[in-house]
Amino acid sequence: MYWIALALTLLVALLHVYFLVLEMFLWTRPLGLKTFRNSPEKAETTRVLAANQGLYNGFLAAGIVVGLVLAQPVLVTFSLVCVVVAGCYGAYSVSRRIFMIQALPAILALVFRALA
Repeated sequence: MYWIALALTLLVALLHVYFLVLEMFLWTRPLGLKTFRNSPEKAETTRVLAANQGLYNGFLAAGIVVGLVLAQPVLVTFSLVCVVVAGCYGAYSVSRRIFMIQALPAILALVFRALA
C-alpha cells in the first residue's frame, strides 16, 4: 500500500508541475491551445490569468514534494486536500473533466495514504 500511495502522491505532484508548464509557458502555443480548447485570441487575452493559475499549481506540487522530502505527512495531506478542493471547484465552475484529471488522482492518493 505504501508504494501505491507514494506513486499516486508523486503522480499528483508531477501533474501539477505539468499544469504549471502548460499554463505559464505553453498557454498560447499549440499544445496549450489544444489542451484547454482555446482560440489563439482567447489564449492571448487570458495569458496572464493562466500564468497566475499555473503558479498556484506549482505551489501545490511544491507542498507535496516538500512534505515528502521533509517527511511531513500533514503537509502532504494538506496539499492533496487543496488539490481535491481545487479540482472539485474547477469541475463545478469550468468543466467536469477537471474532476477526473485533478481531483480524482488526489482523492486516490489520500485514500491509499490512509490505508498505508
